[in-house]
Amino acid sequence: METLNYEFPGTQPAAAFAPVLVGVVASGNLEVLVEPAPGARCAFRIETSARGFGPIWEAVVRDFHARHPLAGATVSIHDMGATPAVVSLRLEQAAASLPRRAP
Repeated sequence: METLNYEFPGTQPAAAFAPVLVGVVASGNLEVLVEPAPGARCAFRIETSARGFGPIWEAVVRDFHARHPLAGATVSIHDMGATPAVVSLRLEQAAASLPRRAP
């Protein structure tokens, strides 16, 4: 197992929310858990069975955060060999489940 950590400044705080879980840890898949966190940053913690893919993980989470600059959130990913496309799909599903603040 390898654990990777990334953190980005956020500009879009979600409304108050309960933790959101999408996906399932299984061969070729992963689960994404989004939890509220104090502050204005978004932290990603990735536990993966595939070692040596840090640059690819960083590119995928940077791309996601560019589209969804979440603030005050921790994103935990438990991976069992998912492809970048599956990772992006699960992240988008989690983001779609988060409540938005009223303008």
